[in-house]
Amino acid sequence: MAKSQATFMKKQLEKNRQKKKEEKEQRKQERQQSATGGGLENMMAYVNEFGEISSTPPAPKK
Repeated sequence: MAKSQATFMKKQLEKNRQKKKEEKEQRKQERQQSATGGGLENMMAYVNEFGEISSTPPAPKK
């Protein structure tokens, strides 16, 4: 009888591990879908003539 309980617990633990793994994979996919593009253009920062950081490039000088 003890052997059947041990087997049952092993099955339950494996189910829990599998469920946790699937939930983690689902959260990973949701993060990837909702991610704002992390491209180089989005990460660029510029310093204007006053030393302030801005997201727009400075106007070209002639």
